Amino acid sequence: MKRFMRRFKRSNVFFRYIFYIISIVYFVTFIRFAKNIFGLVGIETAIRYLALFLFFVYFLIYLFVGVLKLLKKKYVVFSFLSIICVLFIIGFCIGATFLDFFIGKIRSLNERDKVKYTTYLITLKDTTLDSNSTLAMTSDEESIEGYILANKLIEEKGLKQKVEYYDNDTEDSFLSMLYALYDKKVDGIFLSSNYVTLYSNEEGLENLSIDTKVVYKKSEVLKNEDNDITSNKLLTDPFTVLIMGVDSAYDNLDANAAFNGDTLMLVTFNPKTLTASMLSIPRDSYVPIACRNNAMAKINSSAAHSTGCVIDTVSALLDVKIDYYVKINFKGVVDLVNAVGGVSVDVEAPNYSTNHGHDCKGKVCEQNSDREWGDKTIYLNPGLQTLNGEEALAYARCRGVYLEGDIARNRHQQEIIVSLSKKIAKIGSYNEFTKLLDVVSNNIASNMTTNQILSSYKVLKKMLTKATKNEELISIRKAKLETYNLPVYLPKSGLTTSALGYYEDSLQDIIKMMKINLEIEEYTPIKTFSFDMGIKYKETVAGEGKRSGASSTTVPNFIGKKKSVAVDYCDENNLDCKFVYVDNTSKYYNEEVDIDTIGSQNPYQGTLFNSSSLMTFYINGASYTD
Repeated sequence: MKRFMRRFKRSNVFFRYIFYIISIVYFVTFIRFAKNIFGLVGIETAIRYLALFLFFVYFLIYLFVGVLKLLKKKYVVFSFLSIICVLFIIGFCIGATFLDFFIGKIRSLNERDKVKYTTYLITLKDTTLDSNSTLAMTSDEESIEGYILANKLIEEKGLKQKVEYYDNDTEDSFLSMLYALYDKKVDGIFLSSNYVTLYSNEEGLENLSIDTKVVYKKSEVLKNEDNDITSNKLLTDPFTVLIMGVDSAYDNLDANAAFNGDTLMLVTFNPKTLTASMLSIPRDSYVPIACRNNAMAKINSSAAHSTGCVIDTVSALLDVKIDYYVKINFKGVVDLVNAVGGVSVDVEAPNYSTNHGHDCKGKVCEQNSDREWGDKTIYLNPGLQTLNGEEALAYARCRGVYLEGDIARNRHQQEIIVSLSKKIAKIGSYNEFTKLLDVVSNNIASNMTTNQILSSYKVLKKMLTKATKNEELISIRKAKLETYNLPVYLPKSGLTTSALGYYEDSLQDIIKMMKINLEIEEYTPIKTFSFDMGIKYKETVAGEGKRSGASSTTVPNFIGKKKSVAVDYCDENNLDCKFVYVDNTSKYYNEEVDIDTIGSQNPYQGTLFNSSSLMTFYINGASYTD
């Protein structure tokens, strides 16, 4: 060994130090590169391991042969081996840097471990709290912002006012409190800091941001509850994903930003057949809310409670397990669309010439991404065109110029997503790819783990194979839930909310289509069909045109009608009904209707129908009871 070391030290000092430096740098960069390569779980495993093995073998060869060449003073061969090492080192550095960036962006899609929750104590603008004031909060003890932080705020500020608790049994507690605030039944209420986003679309609350003020606020960084929503399914199996819109005022996704439920889209995807189904759920759909003991309410109200509440509610409605959720920042749509060079959309012609009082000049018009009108208004001509980010967001948000309102908006959002997915699939440059990753990582959050996202590699590889053959990458089947107007009376507030009922056969058709795509049910092929050459082909949309089996009904208005009309209604619906005759001394007497007609009723017209409820009708007339 001593003889070997003496010979080695007699070699050229310059080449000897080159050997030392290259060996050390090669080893360090190889380890960093290998760490990132090992992180690409599920991506060409055999190739990755073989490549790492060969790189390591070459390192051993360089160490052994390099020493021999130095001992024999064959510096040309040694230089050649060293140059190859340097090229590998450069490759390791570039590869590791890119993989650090790529995996880092993938990890950033995961929900953060902790987020900041904030509760506000709000009052009407002209209200001043004093010792005689009454405050209100939800009775839901698991609500972080509505109950837990609210009580901490009371203790922190030493608030001595009386507190009334509102439950969720019949109406949404937060909505009930807001109406109670407007009616001055209470003087202050505790709500999430996102209350304007969540409730300004409700009847009578359109000017919520102007009518109210924040008196106190309390914030705490706590464990992110959304991290408890997990799935062990890989993206190589059929899966479901619930897309939720987040109405953030910023160009990135605040982990605690409220998604107001205006955009709820359930997508199923079968990676084996590359087939997707897509259903936009109207925000006003009147459904059982899972976290409120299945009390009926608009589906968007579930967003005020938690992500889990939304997921459980949608899952129960559509009878499918939701594997993943994705939150998308509305404002980030601008950057996302611009990153792919715009989206091709056939803009639907409007039915109305105004939107929220703004003249649309015969076009589609909507606020810009900062929700500004005036000279910032976005105007779109009807017809096929390429929309930039601001235009695409405006079209996705607009419902005021269409008779169908939210139904039309849902349809447009689907069109934008389909067009966007096609443009993303065609990205062909590194700069476009990295720009897209930046936008996505800033504006999307999901419960998908890094390994689950990486498991989609095989699916993407399959799609790229189809792309080389100029085939359609994904077959997307749209769904439409047929709805009808369902004005519902809210007893606590005394208001009537403009909800939407849906048809059961439409819902079941959609559920069947989704379950077939998820391979829960078998597809039964249609073996016979007919067609007419004179009729233009129209793509089949699951659920469309099916209008039987109303999901909910409300109590009709019997005021001014004869007793026989109410009797027939009670008999048809097998209801327990009571008829009370009242004279003009009773509070139930109605001077505006004739004698022997119904002057008052309980439940009130528009109340959600309940077959187990007792109905009482008060008839103008003599004072006796049936």
